[in-house]
Amino acid sequence: MQFKVPQFLEVEDKIFGPFTFKEFVYLAGGAGMCFVVYKLLGLIWGLIPILAIAGFAAMLTFYRPNSKPFINMLEAGFKYLLQSKLYIWKKRQNKINVRKIVVAAEKEKANIMSGYGVRLSGSKLRDLAWSLDVLDLSKHENTGS
Repeated sequence: MQFKVPQFLEVEDKIFGPFTFKEFVYLAGGAGMCFVVYKLLGLIWGLIPILAIAGFAAMLTFYRPNSKPFINMLEAGFKYLLQSKLYIWKKRQNKINVRKIVVAAEKEKANIMSGYGVRLSGSKLRDLAWSLDVLDLSKHENTGS
């Protein structure tokens, strides 16, 4: 038994005259919105919004850039606007490193402002001695001694 395979899957069916269902919804929705604006604002005040809505509905229905529906172009534009962008050629700075630099600069400024002599407490002396020991050990490891 052989089955018939549809040949034109990509072509939408024309349901309402020369329009597909989507195109008919775009036109009917645009006409409905134009009518609502006309009733709310009148013809004089509502002329510009009515023209904008009618133009948008007409573009959704008839304008097909690169043989694709206009709604696909709108969707791609919104995705581009909302997604984060990665620029390979721009140098990125980590937020943590920037914060550390700012905190270190503030501490250094506070030390300069405190006076000529540097007063170290016991805990600061221990920290300084430990950091010097670590630095000394890393130098010995690098030289191979």
